[in-house]
Amino acid sequence: MRLRNIPGAKDAITESPYVVQNPAECKGKWAQVFTQEQPIHIEVGMGKGRFLMDMAKLHPEINYIGIEMYDSVLLRALQKREKIEEEGEKLDNLKFMCVDARLLPEIFEKGEIQRIYLNFSDPWPKARHAKRRLTSREFLARYSQILPDGATVEFKTDNKGLFEFSLEEVNESEGWKLVAHTFDLHHQEDMMEGNVMTEYEEKFSSVGNPICKLIAVFHE
Repeated sequence: MRLRNIPGAKDAITESPYVVQNPAECKGKWAQVFTQEQPIHIEVGMGKGRFLMDMAKLHPEINYIGIEMYDSVLLRALQKREKIEEEGEKLDNLKFMCVDARLLPEIFEKGEIQRIYLNFSDPWPKARHAKRRLTSREFLARYSQILPDGATVEFKTDNKGLFEFSLEEVNESEGWKLVAHTFDLHHQEDMMEGNVMTEYEEKFSSVGNPICKLIAVFHE
């Protein structure tokens, strides 16, 4: 269950130097948001941010943006980020924003983003909510508007039903090709290489839940 309605969350986000406040104004100019011009990867639905913070530490040559629509969840990520920086570790290659992912084409210009991570996304289990799933063909079409030819989407989940749905959506979506997938990531050595775990992944895998992963490539 997502955290919501924490008093002061909106104010903390508005005042944070780590959060891009008016992201649509950065469209076509994201390279200027960071201290260094580098490839940009985003995580849609970043939760408390552990995955992206670990990625930013491991890959200083890449700029990262974490996208979370719930301000009370983003607040937890900000608190974690502040603690890291207080301990002396600067993450100049990481920014956050609090927006609905449906707005991605209004925020990024075509080709500004090279990779999208989707980790343990909300399954929206009711059939009438299928369009809200971040791996639906509707969202894949949005990603197509901001990704260059050859860019990738990586998706991890412990929800087998959502994963099977996602495999079908990729196969049915124009411009998208499934290049790798597994129903048991932690027992597939080639796909585990370089894997960075999220909070949910660590929790679920520790009790024996298999983790599913797919990699899809977009071609014009």
